[in-house]
Amino acid sequence: MKKLILGFAILIFASSFAQNKDKATFKVYDKGQVYYYNTILKDINATEAKKSKPKAYKRFKLDVTDMSFPTDISKYKTQWHNPPLSQGNTGTCWDFSTTSFYESEVYRLHHKKVKISEAFTFYNEYILRAEEYVRTRGNSLFAQGSEGNALARVYKRFGAMPWSVYNGLQGHKFHTHKKMYKEMKTYLESVKKSNAWNTEEVVATIKAIMNHHIGTPPAKFEVEGKTYTPKSYLKDYLKINPNDYVEILSYKQEPYYTKCSYDVPDNWWHSEEYYNVPLDVFMKIVKKAIKKGYTMSIGGDVSEAGFVNGYGEPQVAIIPDFDIPSAYINDDARQFRFSNGSTTDDHGMHLVGWQKVDGKYWFLIKDSSSGSRNNPGTPKFGYYFFSEDYIKLKMMGFTIHKDAVKDVLKKFK
Repeated sequence: MKKLILGFAILIFASSFAQNKDKATFKVYDKGQVYYYNTILKDINATEAKKSKPKAYKRFKLDVTDMSFPTDISKYKTQWHNPPLSQGNTGTCWDFSTTSFYESEVYRLHHKKVKISEAFTFYNEYILRAEEYVRTRGNSLFAQGSEGNALARVYKRFGAMPWSVYNGLQGHKFHTHKKMYKEMKTYLESVKKSNAWNTEEVVATIKAIMNHHIGTPPAKFEVEGKTYTPKSYLKDYLKINPNDYVEILSYKQEPYYTKCSYDVPDNWWHSEEYYNVPLDVFMKIVKKAIKKGYTMSIGGDVSEAGFVNGYGEPQVAIIPDFDIPSAYINDDARQFRFSNGSTTDDHGMHLVGWQKVDGKYWFLIKDSSSGSRNNPGTPKFGYYFFSEDYIKLKMMGFTIHKDAVKDVLKKFK
């Protein structure tokens, strides 16, 4: 009799997960990326915008009809951050998200509201890439994407500067690297073909290409009546020490509580400075840190059916139960998706707020991509709303101040 009751209980428990309450649909997006085509592309190249009108496309998506989500920003407990800024037609989310994070850090630490130049960072990131391309004889990735810890690397060597001094826009409202990147890539391919591995000449040419397209960053500049260099601005005005920031990662393919490499193409310099922790620790850090006043630059996958950001949609990220029930999301489920390629290193964003709804955490995510701007004129313009399950399954790592994780770091050898 006891076995019968136990078996019946297990059957009920299993069936509760088997019956999906979330539904999916093949949705036709006939308005495409509204903000990208109607605003960004039009600013960058009005002629190209006319030729490149959005085409209808079909996607397998969560059906959000009759569903409600916590998308009222006023109900989130937020940390100070600058308003969302578009990355334009570039692949530099890593720069925009982590620059925003450092701006919040300057405010948290020193109560200064600053706007730091993303352009100065990606200018110097391209220089570092060109140097590595020469060093490896063309066997290093030269692309627009990178990782959040690239900023600490750039800051250490080159410093930083205000957006007002150097923004790289050259009279436009939005960035574009399309022509500049193509020109640099073509040049480097010619270097490889001719075996002309002269670092000084290569870097000089890469700089010349960038100076033409996005302007030349100044060697010195004034802020509040005082002259700074990029390095002195970082040290004496922003008072940010890049060594105070760490990368937290959670994947099972490397031992937990060890530092390792993040095995994705955008970690192009093969940094092994990622602190790998179990998933439950990863999530505890996220929740505890944002509640204590820390923000973080966070990155992972934004290509799922539960990532809903089309025109007129709620701009939320959840894990539908037809993907995996919430109770089953663990280290293995997370690693399984990374190993089979369904979790990819798509995008970097800035986690700036939180609230708890029906016992579950939701997080306010500041974003620089055009996808978060498909609903112009709304308070959620430039933001996403992430469920804790989405972060748990699909966000792979984040940049944060070491003080937020000092107890965890003690467990590392």
